Amino acid sequence: MAIRPSKMMTFTRLAEDIAEQSTCKRRQVGCFLVDANHHVLSVGYNGVAKGMKHCLDEPCSGSECKSGEGLDLCLAIHAEQNALIRCKEPNVIHTCYTNVAPCMHCLKMLLNTSCQRVVFLHNYADSVRCKELWESANRQWVQL
Repeated sequence: MAIRPSKMMTFTRLAEDIAEQSTCKRRQVGCFLVDANHHVLSVGYNGVAKGMKHCLDEPCSGSECKSGEGLDLCLAIHAEQNALIRCKEPNVIHTCYTNVAPCMHCLKMLLNTSCQRVVFLHNYADSVRCKELWESANRQWVQL
């Protein structure tokens, strides 16, 4: 009999899959926002705004910067930001699943929703500070 993977593992795997749609040369990130019943509210991946040339085709000035650096030079909209702007009910979000931990900017946006848990696979450059902020709000930070 096959063992069914946990919902946390399933959604983080899905985040890795949707990250493949990313148009960012530097990093591929995917995000799923779900409610308390594990129903998908919104999905996002990182990349440039609609109508702009993809960084994969014409790299932006931030494409060669190290992780967590040169964010103001990068033209990509983060996966969490894309998921949030497409989410019709931000006050129903329970969990953010992503393949890479959210940056501080995305984390602050998530703090302004009902999101109680962030689940991810890989750390981001600023993960220690992000974890401290998230947990100071009595929310769950889970790295698989």
